[in-house]
Amino acid sequence: MDQDQKCDLFRELHRPGDPFIIPNAYDVGSAKMLVAMGAEAIATTSSGFAFTLGRPDMGNVSRDEMLDHCEDIVRAVNVPVSADLENGFAHDPDGVAETVELAAEVGLVGCTLEDSTMDSSKPSYDFDIAVARMAAAVEAAEALSFNFTICARADGVMLGSYDVDEAIRRLQAFESIGAHVLYCPMPPGMDELATICASVNTPVNALCAGGFTKYSRDDFAKINVARISIGGALARVTHRVVSEIGTEILAQGNFSGLSKAMSGNEVDKMLAAGGTG
Repeated sequence: MDQDQKCDLFRELHRPGDPFIIPNAYDVGSAKMLVAMGAEAIATTSSGFAFTLGRPDMGNVSRDEMLDHCEDIVRAVNVPVSADLENGFAHDPDGVAETVELAAEVGLVGCTLEDSTMDSSKPSYDFDIAVARMAAAVEAAEALSFNFTICARADGVMLGSYDVDEAIRRLQAFESIGAHVLYCPMPPGMDELATICASVNTPVNALCAGGFTKYSRDDFAKINVARISIGGALARVTHRVVSEIGTEILAQGNFSGLSKAMSGNEVDKMLAAGGTG
């Protein structure tokens, strides 16, 4: 598939009430394995990628580093790849628009963009600035010759800087300026997520992490979610394995946890099956 075909396929996958699962890969190997297991599209994860570099999440990876990482994944798999581009690596609308243009150039089919400042003293942009930044991103996407998908994130609930009502106000504003997908990570519960879905007509992405992992795809379908992502959760699962088994090895001299490892041949087969060849 060429980029234009991938973009069309990706846009078509967003069906409210019939959500597709877009797992977040943290490197080329995890992306290939997820595709081998049946992923129809792949998302990147800013936190998961930052961890592979030995850095914390939230503004500690440069735009060039992130786009190079995204391009590596795009080249490695033959399914649509959408990127987690944090706040667009810019505070001003023009800078966000430029990031969208550069994202399209590396072969991505879309990206998520946050209303987060990456500054813990003031985690979220003011409403008008947040909308202006997202409008610039949408305008840049619409100027492309293919259907590049902008997923507009209202992150303030997760960051503790505003409530669900404000998130809905922002998502409705993002909808009004033409965002293609809407996303409020980690609302208090499923009832609030259902309220968010009911408040807009644009497809909604749901993050399945933390307390939401007790729900199934069918549960998300019932409240009209269109897409389910997992953020950095898979990366954090692998880090837990490293922590637990590494502690057993180094603190106790106990190597039994290594018996759980997949065989190298199994991994090789999945990498071949999920790659571009």
